[in-house]
Amino acid sequence: MRVDDKSRILGKVVSVAAGKLVVELHSGSDNFTIVGFDDVHYVATLGSYLLVAMQSDHVVLEVVGLREKDSGSERLRSTEMDKVSSVKYLDVVPVGSMPIRAGSFKFGVSSFPPLYADVLYARDADLDRIFNVEREPEDRTQLDANGVSRPGTVPYTIDIGTSSVFKGYPVKADVDALFGGHLAILGNTGSGKSCTVASMFQSVFMKPLTHSAAGASFIIFDVNGEYRRALDELHPWILSMYQKATEPGLQIAEPSPSRNAQEVTERFVLPHWFMTVDEWALLLRASDKSQLPALRTALGLTSLFHTPQPEADILEGEQPDKAELDKLRNHVLAKTILAIFNDDSSTPSKADRITGLLNAFYTVDINMDVVRAGLFVDFGQFRDGVKSSRSTNYEALLTLINGFVSDDITLPAYQNFPFTFEKLQASLNLALYYEEAHGNKQIRDYCSSLVTRLQSVVDNPDYEFLRAKTPEEGAAEAEASSYVDRLLGLQYLDGRYKKKRQICVVDLNDASDEIVELASSVVARLIFDRMRRADPRNKMPVHLILEEAHRYISERPSRFAIDAAQTFQRIAKEGRKYGVFLIVASQRPSELSKTVLSQCNNYIIHRIQNPDDLSQIRQMTPFISDTVLTRLPSLPKQHALIFGNAVNIPTTFRVRDATPTPNSNDTQIRDLWYVPADPKLEW
Repeated sequence: MRVDDKSRILGKVVSVAAGKLVVELHSGSDNFTIVGFDDVHYVATLGSYLLVAMQSDHVVLEVVGLREKDSGSERLRSTEMDKVSSVKYLDVVPVGSMPIRAGSFKFGVSSFPPLYADVLYARDADLDRIFNVEREPEDRTQLDANGVSRPGTVPYTIDIGTSSVFKGYPVKADVDALFGGHLAILGNTGSGKSCTVASMFQSVFMKPLTHSAAGASFIIFDVNGEYRRALDELHPWILSMYQKATEPGLQIAEPSPSRNAQEVTERFVLPHWFMTVDEWALLLRASDKSQLPALRTALGLTSLFHTPQPEADILEGEQPDKAELDKLRNHVLAKTILAIFNDDSSTPSKADRITGLLNAFYTVDINMDVVRAGLFVDFGQFRDGVKSSRSTNYEALLTLINGFVSDDITLPAYQNFPFTFEKLQASLNLALYYEEAHGNKQIRDYCSSLVTRLQSVVDNPDYEFLRAKTPEEGAAEAEASSYVDRLLGLQYLDGRYKKKRQICVVDLNDASDEIVELASSVVARLIFDRMRRADPRNKMPVHLILEEAHRYISERPSRFAIDAAQTFQRIAKEGRKYGVFLIVASQRPSELSKTVLSQCNNYIIHRIQNPDDLSQIRQMTPFISDTVLTRLPSLPKQHALIFGNAVNIPTTFRVRDATPTPNSNDTQIRDLWYVPADPKLEW
């Protein structure tokens, strides 16, 4: 043992067990206070650290309990305990080790200290190594967007707060570890989760370094409308886009003179043709047996009859030319028309159905003019039954149409070409006719609820954000990649991508749970698909901040809308490889998807009091001592426990102040209730 270590010995290990050690302090230490050569050390604080020298390493011990016992002196027979002569004990648990002379702290121990080993108090230099705050920012020279070489500094860590145990001591988190994996921020309502989220991205952007975080991308699903205010004082180069899901109209707001951050405000639009078949099925609650196949066929028909003619692949595994596409269209129309002609309904009913069908879908070979000519008379007369339906021209028409029916036809797959809701409704009607043509006469009855639900989505104003105009109407992006690029602030100029925005806030405050679930899941899936196809991949990390995540990443999906948990579970499991990360904030961890929680690399836990939520945290954190977890129900507001690979050791800390704070302040009941009385007021 080194000479300076001997001067800070405070006691010896007197008991060793698998889960806990006991340290007996040397006699004469009044009130657990140790006078060292460098300072006065009060070691009776739960959560403080001690050291034991073992060969070339120091084992780090955390104080989890303290007690004292009368020494039994014959001199003292009163009922009062002699504070000086009493024996004082500290209950401690080993939490990690670090080299004696220099080196990093490592969480976990492989061997326990022996009996009667000397125990040392921790100096500030030891705390620096334990908390990993001694690393200075790295000097680096990089090329800026214009290709100019610029020197500067890049931080290894960001400030997240100050220690709850060591007064004023900074708590920092490793940038790569904290944002290079998924993060869960959990706690009861009012415990400070929103301020923690705001404080974290403010720490990222407000660092006074020459190298700014211009490459960052945060997408915030703001279900409570809290975060717009928290962006007000970011650096001038931060451009944020604020989108509302249910706000009517389109607004472009110029930045006010008091703001540094430029801000664009517009109505949130999610083109419906970006949704997958499964997302449509879950939105419309399509049953697996009958409704899902009909919906799949309808969506495929929107691709088959897409206008202008699609040049892309709309058949799985094939690249059909225009002739092949026309053959498919003619087959679908011919099969349907023949089924209508040959059913038992009246002639006027047949005419109405064929008219509606050919007004929505037609080809050069099969259209209203062809049908009129084949019936020899005006189609309106056919509808009224003036002429015999068995005329020579009628038989020729049937022969002509029957010639377009083909065998072994594979219907097209849904390929996300732009289409209107009216086109989807017509396609669903055509799909039901097509199924009836194949002998499934009851399909329309089976799908009546599906048709009704689709109509309700069309009529419901809350789904206005889905009803984007098609490109032909002068509107939204036809390609999902360009839509995602706009959300991420990417702009393709002069053969390269440039970053124009770092934060996008999607305000879902006015949206129902169903809409929140739908919008968050589809946007997250689009971003994930875009990052999976990026080349080179994993070069532009994207962080999705999911507020009130239990509403749409539930362990028990509601099934009344899209099952968003499936999308986020895949991102949780595979997102790291592509640079897509989740920051999950929730007040009910017991209701969150266990798959998503289990994939988080770091956790920030605020006050939690619900027994089910505490049990969930205990299950996902087996390496955290019970002593630490028992403090969670009594944590003050704005205090939290952080653990994971972003910090060396589980730490209770006071979260750094968010400036400005999000719009999540507590209601001041006393100030709002008790106002100056009006003497003129009569009751």
